[in-house]
Amino acid sequence: MLAVDGMIRVDLHLHSTASHDGWASPTDVVERALDAGLDKVAITDHGEIDGALEAHSRFPDRVIVGEEIHCHGNTHLIGLFMETRIPYGLSVSETARRIRQQGGVIYAPHPFAYLTRVALRAAQVMAVADMVEVFNSRAFLRMWNRRAAAAASQRGIPSAASSDAHFPYELGRAYTEMPDFCDAPGFLRSAIHARPVGKRIGSPWLHVASRLLADWRRVTRWRA
Repeated sequence: MLAVDGMIRVDLHLHSTASHDGWASPTDVVERALDAGLDKVAITDHGEIDGALEAHSRFPDRVIVGEEIHCHGNTHLIGLFMETRIPYGLSVSETARRIRQQGGVIYAPHPFAYLTRVALRAAQVMAVADMVEVFNSRAFLRMWNRRAAAAASQRGIPSAASSDAHFPYELGRAYTEMPDFCDAPGFLRSAIHARPVGKRIGSPWLHVASRLLADWRRVTRWRA
């Protein structure tokens, strides 16, 4: 579904069951996203790319292979157009180096949300980011998104909006309109013209639900 001016709608941050706290399978995520009016999605599971690779094999023109990576100090980066998984716990600079080494794009998710020592951690990811998430539909305090937008604008970094969906009904709450692309270089060219579209911010209870789902899976695996 193309926007009226030829832009496509892309969600660059969402999760499948390949994440410990995602609800829908990679295939279901893509199908539900398309039903929600999105043109492309980046599946960015926590510390995994297998689900994204599975979805990309079925929907090669619709899926970007991504990974949400927990860096040292619990700072997050997302790698887009990934080929190999990057392990947790590396520094922000080393994580960024490994993303670029495989031809990927560095996306900074919710840079001012949730964390202690926010300014320091945000500065670290802003220093390496190709694109900054300035609207995250799970960032329930609006000032988090406002601070991200201001920081990205001040630094001249392209901006995006994403759902960070863990449950299918969250899809479509935020997306980015940008010219179409087919690879990482094309994405970077398109990102200059990107427009974030944030429609709805979810309740903090979404995080509670995700945590309960993760705990239930952990207990189920242990009992098995």
